[in-house]
Amino acid sequence: MKDFMKIIAGNISMTFAYACLIVPNEIINGGVTSSALLLNALSGYDLALLANLVTGLLLIICLVCLGKEYFVKSIVSSLSYMLFFNIFYSLNIRIDWNIVLVVLISSILIAVGYYLCITANASTVGFDVIALILHHKNEKIDIAVTIRIINLIVLVLGLLVYGYSSIMKGVAFTLLFSYFLKKMLDRKQNSLKADKDHTKDETSRAKERRHL
Repeated sequence: MKDFMKIIAGNISMTFAYACLIVPNEIINGGVTSSALLLNALSGYDLALLANLVTGLLLIICLVCLGKEYFVKSIVSSLSYMLFFNIFYSLNIRIDWNIVLVVLISSILIAVGYYLCITANASTVGFDVIALILHHKNEKIDIAVTIRIINLIVLVLGLLVYGYSSIMKGVAFTLLFSYFLKKMLDRKQNSLKADKDHTKDETSRAKERRHL
């Protein structure tokens, strides 16, 4: 239950940022929607159809490569995202901030959302699925850095479709968001390592006492 609460809280954080900050300010973030826009420009197929196809493909990859637990939690994450995004978007909230502040705050909110989902063993059904798979194959592969690289690739390709201004805002957002996410995940990893080392030390001392 705790994991599902984290997933829901994470999606509330992300959808508020997307609906109230990113979409109104036309920031392209290099995620699934951005890739669907790119495919739409190249193929001419319906945007919603392409976005659903990319999401569906990522869900199948999630099930095959990450297992049932990740798949089920990712479904919950996806449904939560759709629900809360529609709620926040329908409220038509307009926040009149400087674009620098918009990019900074949205980066923090979305990094928090990703962090809550990832640490609950769920994906956001975005390109973090690819990053999680690579990390599971090799723990030396950094999740946040991989997400950053994938998003930047989409943004660079997006120069064919988006305006220069949107791309620059997207690059700034991607670099900041992935920086904050990396800091949070590294802190979590260090905390788990410290707990593991502490447990190992306690076990060793207990064995020594038994031998005395």
